[in-house]
Amino acid sequence: MKTGLIQVYTGNGKGKTTASIGLAIRACGQKLKVCYTSFGKNPGKWGCGEHKILKHLGIDTFCFTQEHPHFHKSLTKAELKNRHSKCLKDLIILLRKKKYDLLILDEINNAIFNGYIEEKEVLNFLNTKPKNLEVVLTGRGASKNIIKKADLVSEIKKIKHPYDKGIYARKGIEF
Repeated sequence: MKTGLIQVYTGNGKGKTTASIGLAIRACGQKLKVCYTSFGKNPGKWGCGEHKILKHLGIDTFCFTQEHPHFHKSLTKAELKNRHSKCLKDLIILLRKKKYDLLILDEINNAIFNGYIEEKEVLNFLNTKPKNLEVVLTGRGASKNIIKKADLVSEIKKIKHPYDKGIYARKGIEF
């Protein structure tokens, strides 16, 4: 790819990560080099199916800041901010070493919205990314500045969700 764009999948509906995984698979099928990173997910604990298949396909997969404050009440916001900031710096170093075509930053919008990573750090990264690198940012609550920076924004809106009826995340469907 000569020009890598910035995509955002946001909104309160189900399917933001699923859309990004679909894009990763499509890119992999076209022999593009893909890097998938997630913020605040713990596939070791929850057995996230997407991580398994991405690794099986040879896609580099990283899980940054696996501790989510909802499940780890002892973590302070300061600790989470330090971890998120370090993860973004580590990611920038990784991108210099490997030449990816597609980078997915899964749930990074949530991390910005919740104050675990500074929006300006992410915007600075987007402003200095390699020209040919396509970047996807997922998660609820994408900021106005992230949306303005993006070339493509999809808002996934919840109309109805099983969670509203007390049906929780199901293996193979939600994770």
